[in-house]
Amino acid sequence: MHYEQIQEALAFIRQKTDFQPVAGIILGTGLGNLANEITAVAIIPYHDIPHFPVSTVQSHKGQLIFGHLAGQPVAAMSGRFHYYEGYSMQQVTFPVRVMKCLGIERLFISNAAGGTSQHFRAGDIVFVKDHINFQPENPLRGENDERLGPRFPDMLHTYDRTMNARALAIAQAHGIRAHEGVYVGLQGPNLETPAEYQFVHRIGGDLVGMSTIPEVLVAKHSGLRVFVLSVVTNQCFPLEEIRETTVEDVIAVAQAAEPRMTLIVKELLREMPA
Repeated sequence: MHYEQIQEALAFIRQKTDFQPVAGIILGTGLGNLANEITAVAIIPYHDIPHFPVSTVQSHKGQLIFGHLAGQPVAAMSGRFHYYEGYSMQQVTFPVRVMKCLGIERLFISNAAGGTSQHFRAGDIVFVKDHINFQPENPLRGENDERLGPRFPDMLHTYDRTMNARALAIAQAHGIRAHEGVYVGLQGPNLETPAEYQFVHRIGGDLVGMSTIPEVLVAKHSGLRVFVLSVVTNQCFPLEEIRETTVEDVIAVAQAAEPRMTLIVKELLREMPA
Protein backbone atom coordinates (compact mmCIF):
# COMPACT_ATOMS: atom_id res chain seq x y z
CA MET A 1 0.00 0.00 0.00
CA HIS A 2 2.91 2.34 0.79
CA TYR A 3 4.12 2.31 -2.82
CA GLU A 4 0.63 3.06 -4.12
CA GLN A 5 0.32 6.00 -1.71
CA ILE A 6 3.63 7.40 -2.96
CA GLN A 7 2.36 7.13 -6.53
CA GLU A 8 -0.90 8.89 -5.63
CA ALA A 9 1.02 11.77 -4.07
CA LEU A 10 3.32 11.90 -7.08
CA ALA A 11 0.39 11.97 -9.50
CA PHE A 12 -1.23 14.84 -7.60
CA ILE A 13 1.99 16.88 -7.61
CA ARG A 14 2.47 16.22 -11.31
CA GLN A 15 -0.99 17.69 -11.92
CA LYS A 16 0.27 20.90 -10.32
CA THR A 17 3.77 21.10 -11.83
CA ASP A 18 6.10 19.21 -14.16
CA PHE A 19 9.14 20.76 -12.46
CA GLN A 20 12.11 18.38 -12.24
CA PRO A 21 14.22 18.89 -9.07
CA VAL A 22 17.71 17.43 -8.77
CA ALA A 23 18.05 18.14 -5.03
CA GLY A 24 15.67 17.94 -2.11
CA ILE A 25 15.97 20.14 0.97
CA ILE A 26 14.38 19.57 4.38
CA LEU A 27 14.22 22.83 6.31
CA GLY A 28 14.28 22.28 10.06
CA THR A 29 13.52 24.34 13.16
CA GLY A 30 14.18 28.06 12.73
CA LEU A 31 15.56 27.54 9.20
CA GLY A 32 12.38 28.04 7.21
CA ASN A 33 13.47 31.40 5.81
CA LEU A 34 15.78 29.62 3.38
CA ALA A 35 12.54 29.04 1.47
CA ASN A 36 12.49 32.79 0.75
CA GLU A 37 15.74 32.39 -1.19
CA ILE A 38 14.09 30.00 -3.65
CA THR A 39 12.76 31.40 -6.91
CA ALA A 40 9.55 29.42 -6.70
CA VAL A 41 7.65 27.99 -9.65
CA ALA A 42 5.12 26.06 -7.55
CA ILE A 43 4.14 25.92 -3.87
CA ILE A 44 1.87 23.13 -2.66
CA PRO A 45 0.54 23.02 0.94
CA TYR A 46 1.10 19.70 2.64
CA HIS A 47 -2.57 19.35 3.49
CA ASP A 48 -3.41 19.27 -0.24
CA ILE A 49 -1.07 16.38 -1.08
CA PRO A 50 -2.55 12.89 -0.68
CA HIS A 51 -1.14 10.99 2.33
CA PHE A 52 1.16 13.86 3.41
CA PRO A 53 1.18 14.53 7.15
CA VAL A 54 0.76 18.12 8.37
CA SER A 55 3.48 19.62 10.57
CA THR A 56 2.34 20.67 14.04
CA VAL A 57 5.62 22.24 15.15
CA GLN A 58 5.95 25.95 15.86
CA SER A 59 7.88 27.76 13.05
CA HIS A 60 7.22 25.04 10.42
CA LYS A 61 5.13 26.37 7.52
CA GLY A 62 4.02 23.11 5.94
CA GLN A 63 4.64 23.63 2.22
CA LEU A 64 6.42 21.78 -0.57
CA ILE A 65 8.25 24.38 -2.65
CA PHE A 66 9.56 23.85 -6.18
CA GLY A 67 11.97 26.30 -7.74
CA HIS A 68 15.57 27.34 -8.26
CA LEU A 69 18.17 27.99 -5.57
CA ALA A 70 21.72 28.95 -6.54
CA GLY A 71 20.92 27.97 -10.11
CA GLN A 72 19.77 24.44 -9.25
CA PRO A 73 16.24 23.04 -9.49
CA VAL A 74 15.17 22.00 -6.00
CA ALA A 75 12.20 20.71 -4.04
CA ALA A 76 12.16 22.07 -0.50
CA MET A 77 10.12 20.95 2.47
CA SER A 78 9.27 24.05 4.47
CA GLY A 79 8.61 22.19 7.69
CA ARG A 80 9.30 18.56 8.59
CA PHE A 81 7.62 15.85 10.62
CA HIS A 82 8.72 14.16 13.83
CA TYR A 83 7.93 10.82 15.42
CA TYR A 84 7.09 12.62 18.68
CA GLU A 85 4.18 14.38 16.95
CA GLY A 86 2.40 11.02 16.86
CA TYR A 87 3.12 10.04 13.28
CA SER A 88 4.45 6.66 12.23
CA MET A 89 7.99 6.54 10.88
CA GLN A 90 6.51 5.78 7.45
CA GLN A 91 4.54 9.04 7.63
CA VAL A 92 7.56 10.99 8.87
CA THR A 93 9.61 9.86 5.89
CA PHE A 94 6.87 9.79 3.26
CA PRO A 95 7.99 13.10 1.67
CA VAL A 96 11.50 11.72 1.11
CA ARG A 97 9.99 8.83 -0.86
CA VAL A 98 7.95 11.29 -2.92
CA MET A 99 10.94 13.56 -3.62
CA LYS A 100 12.96 10.53 -4.74
CA CYS A 101 10.19 9.67 -7.21
CA LEU A 102 10.21 13.30 -8.38
CA GLY A 103 13.80 12.76 -9.47
CA ILE A 104 16.07 14.17 -6.77
CA GLU A 105 19.59 12.73 -6.53
CA ARG A 106 20.75 14.45 -3.33
CA LEU A 107 19.04 15.29 -0.07
CA PHE A 108 20.05 18.26 2.07
CA ILE A 109 18.75 18.14 5.66
CA SER A 110 19.00 20.83 8.30
CA ASN A 111 18.16 20.61 11.98
CA ALA A 112 18.64 22.20 15.37
CA ALA A 113 20.48 20.08 17.93
CA GLY A 114 22.02 20.15 21.38
CA GLY A 115 25.81 20.13 21.45
CA THR A 116 27.36 17.33 23.52
CA SER A 117 30.97 18.05 22.54
CA GLN A 118 33.03 20.36 24.71
CA HIS A 119 34.37 21.89 21.48
CA PHE A 120 30.97 23.11 20.26
CA ARG A 121 29.28 26.38 21.20
CA ALA A 122 25.71 27.56 20.64
CA GLY A 123 25.46 28.92 17.11
CA ASP A 124 28.15 26.62 15.66
CA ILE A 125 27.32 24.67 12.50
CA VAL A 126 28.09 20.95 12.40
CA PHE A 127 28.14 18.73 9.32
CA VAL A 128 27.01 15.25 10.30
CA LYS A 129 29.47 12.49 9.44
CA ASP A 130 27.69 9.59 11.16
CA HIS A 131 24.84 8.87 13.53
CA ILE A 132 23.76 6.70 16.45
CA ASN A 133 20.09 5.80 16.36
CA PHE A 134 18.19 5.49 19.64
CA GLN A 135 14.79 6.29 18.19
CA PRO A 136 12.28 3.54 19.08
CA GLU A 137 11.05 2.78 15.56
CA ASN A 138 12.64 2.36 12.13
CA PRO A 139 10.95 3.53 8.91
CA LEU A 140 12.34 0.46 7.11
CA ARG A 141 10.63 -1.97 9.50
CA GLY A 142 8.08 -4.28 7.92
CA GLU A 143 7.85 -6.00 4.56
CA ASN A 144 10.42 -4.56 2.17
CA ASP A 145 9.36 -3.30 -1.26
CA GLU A 146 12.25 -3.83 -3.67
CA ARG A 147 10.85 -1.05 -5.86
CA LEU A 148 11.87 1.37 -3.09
CA GLY A 149 15.20 -0.11 -2.00
CA PRO A 150 17.05 -3.19 -0.66
CA ARG A 151 16.02 -5.19 2.41
CA PHE A 152 19.31 -4.55 4.25
CA PRO A 153 20.84 -1.21 3.19
CA ASP A 154 24.49 -0.83 4.16
CA MET A 155 25.18 2.30 6.24
CA LEU A 156 28.95 2.62 5.73
CA HIS A 157 28.91 5.58 3.34
CA THR A 158 25.61 7.14 4.39
CA TYR A 159 26.82 10.73 4.77
CA ASP A 160 28.55 12.44 1.86
CA ARG A 161 31.98 13.19 3.29
CA THR A 162 33.07 14.90 0.06
CA MET A 163 30.29 17.45 0.51
CA ASN A 164 31.22 17.79 4.18
CA ALA A 165 34.79 18.62 3.18
CA ARG A 166 33.59 21.23 0.71
CA ALA A 167 31.24 22.68 3.33
CA LEU A 168 34.08 22.95 5.85
CA ALA A 169 36.19 24.75 3.24
CA ILE A 170 33.34 27.14 2.44
CA ALA A 171 32.82 27.83 6.14
CA GLN A 172 36.51 28.50 6.69
CA ALA A 173 36.65 30.85 3.70
CA HIS A 174 33.81 32.91 5.19
CA GLY A 175 34.97 32.85 8.81
CA ILE A 176 32.14 30.58 9.96
CA ARG A 177 32.65 28.31 12.99
CA ALA A 178 31.94 24.80 11.67
CA HIS A 179 32.80 21.20 12.51
CA GLU A 180 32.03 17.60 11.61
CA GLY A 181 30.27 15.46 14.19
CA VAL A 182 28.18 12.44 15.12
CA TYR A 183 24.43 12.98 15.59
CA VAL A 184 22.52 10.93 18.17
CA GLY A 185 18.78 10.61 17.61
CA LEU A 186 16.32 10.27 20.50
CA GLN A 187 12.53 10.26 20.46
CA GLY A 188 11.68 13.49 22.33
CA PRO A 189 9.74 15.71 22.69
CA ASN A 190 11.34 16.44 26.08
CA LEU A 191 14.89 17.71 26.12
CA GLU A 192 17.41 15.34 27.62
CA THR A 193 18.41 15.04 31.26
CA PRO A 194 21.97 15.90 32.34
CA ALA A 195 22.67 12.17 32.73
CA GLU A 196 21.43 11.56 29.19
CA TYR A 197 23.63 14.35 27.82
CA GLN A 198 26.60 12.77 29.58
CA PHE A 199 25.67 9.38 28.16
CA VAL A 200 25.47 10.80 24.61
CA HIS A 201 28.90 12.37 25.07
CA ARG A 202 30.46 9.17 26.44
CA ILE A 203 29.23 7.00 23.54
CA GLY A 204 30.78 9.36 20.98
CA GLY A 205 27.88 11.68 20.21
CA ASP A 206 28.62 15.31 19.38
CA LEU A 207 25.00 16.32 18.80
CA VAL A 208 21.64 15.16 20.10
CA GLY A 209 18.27 15.75 18.46
CA MET A 210 14.81 14.37 17.71
CA SER A 211 14.74 14.26 13.93
CA THR A 212 16.85 13.63 10.80
CA ILE A 213 17.81 9.96 11.24
CA PRO A 214 14.49 8.57 9.91
CA GLU A 215 14.82 10.69 6.75
CA VAL A 216 18.48 9.67 6.40
CA LEU A 217 17.59 5.97 6.67
CA VAL A 218 15.00 6.27 3.92
CA ALA A 219 17.32 8.41 1.78
CA LYS A 220 20.03 5.75 2.05
CA HIS A 221 17.50 3.02 1.32
CA SER A 222 16.48 5.03 -1.78
CA GLY A 223 20.04 5.49 -3.03
CA LEU A 224 20.24 9.25 -2.40
CA ARG A 225 23.39 11.17 -1.50
CA VAL A 226 22.91 12.78 1.91
CA PHE A 227 24.23 16.03 3.39
CA VAL A 228 23.14 17.06 6.89
CA LEU A 229 23.97 20.29 8.66
CA SER A 230 23.00 21.02 12.25
CA VAL A 231 23.05 24.25 14.17
CA VAL A 232 24.02 23.84 17.83
CA THR A 233 21.23 25.67 19.65
CA ASN A 234 22.20 24.85 23.22
CA GLN A 235 25.43 23.71 24.85
CA CYS A 236 24.85 20.44 26.70
CA PHE A 237 28.38 19.52 27.71
CA PRO A 238 30.23 19.93 30.05
CA LEU A 239 27.29 19.48 32.42
CA GLU A 240 28.03 22.68 34.33
CA GLU A 241 27.38 24.61 31.09
CA ILE A 242 23.77 23.35 30.77
CA ARG A 243 21.04 25.98 31.12
CA GLU A 244 17.27 25.62 30.94
CA THR A 245 16.19 25.89 27.32
CA THR A 246 12.83 26.76 25.74
CA VAL A 247 11.67 26.24 22.16
CA GLU A 248 11.86 30.02 21.76
CA ASP A 249 15.55 29.89 22.73
CA VAL A 250 16.18 27.14 20.18
CA ILE A 251 14.43 29.03 17.39
CA ALA A 252 16.26 32.26 18.21
CA VAL A 253 19.70 30.64 18.00
CA ALA A 254 18.77 28.75 14.83
CA GLN A 255 17.50 31.91 13.17
CA ALA A 256 20.67 33.78 14.09
CA ALA A 257 22.69 31.02 12.39
CA GLU A 258 20.40 30.87 9.39
CA PRO A 259 22.32 33.29 7.11
CA ARG A 260 25.50 31.24 7.61
CA MET A 261 23.73 27.96 6.89
CA THR A 262 22.02 29.45 3.86
CA LEU A 263 25.35 30.61 2.47
CA ILE A 264 26.86 27.14 2.83
CA VAL A 265 23.90 25.35 1.22
CA LYS A 266 23.80 27.80 -1.68
CA GLU A 267 27.53 27.47 -2.32
CA LEU A 268 27.28 23.68 -2.30
CA LEU A 269 24.36 23.79 -4.72
CA ARG A 270 26.22 26.23 -6.96
CA GLU A 271 29.10 23.77 -7.22
CA MET A 272 26.88 20.84 -8.22
CA PRO A 273 27.22 19.75 -11.84
CA ALA A 274 24.42 21.04 -14.07
